[in-house]
Amino acid sequence: MSKVILVASGKGGTGKTMFSSNLGGILAEAGKNVVIVDADMGQRNLDLYLGLENRVVYDAYDVMTGVCTVEQALIRDKRFPSLYIMAASPASDDGELTPDNMKELCDNLRKGFDYVIIDGPSGIEQNLRNAAAGADAAIIVTVPEYSSLRDADILDRVLLGNGIRERYYVLNKVMVELMKEGYGPSLKEIAGILMPELLGIIQFDENIFISTTLGVPIVFQKETYIKENFRRIANRIK
Repeated sequence: MSKVILVASGKGGTGKTMFSSNLGGILAEAGKNVVIVDADMGQRNLDLYLGLENRVVYDAYDVMTGVCTVEQALIRDKRFPSLYIMAASPASDDGELTPDNMKELCDNLRKGFDYVIIDGPSGIEQNLRNAAAGADAAIIVTVPEYSSLRDADILDRVLLGNGIRERYYVLNKVMVELMKEGYGPSLKEIAGILMPELLGIIQFDENIFISTTLGVPIVFQKETYIKENFRRIANRIK
């Protein structure tokens, strides 16, 4: 049975798209059929993170407005035959799209994929509500800063209000030594702020920045501790 997972964040800069691309890659490597849909209209970045920007012809907006078919907008990542993406429109949604449009898209994608990962927009505006419409579960990507945690908590309440009961959070850009020294909230304090289940922790590592700059997600590299971390995160998804 296929599953639609929304990846969201309360604010920009948490590593949401990095997480989406690597989660998709590790699931595809495990033999799953995966598509990652960039639902951040006007802020298209997913294709860059995967190095597929030169292959975008049609996008998710084109599919939802009837300009093209689902198949025409899918781009296969040749490094993994079972990994596809669907890019976002480079222009902002002018209000033409509705939650029903996204739900219909997700329902169509369920027919051919084990996992549909929606790389949603940051924040809690209407674009998020559209992106969340077809989701079975949500993963909130946040960082260990009080402002980011507050935004993540607000986002979580919005997602719950939209009927998404299966929710997780991932703590990204964690500097363990600084956390141990008390420079920022502890894991126990974070768990007291956020209601969802902790799915995993991703330590700050400059190799992640390098990989996204090169358009080669870190999980595409040979075995590393980061890749193993993503594998464990993927295995925890119910």
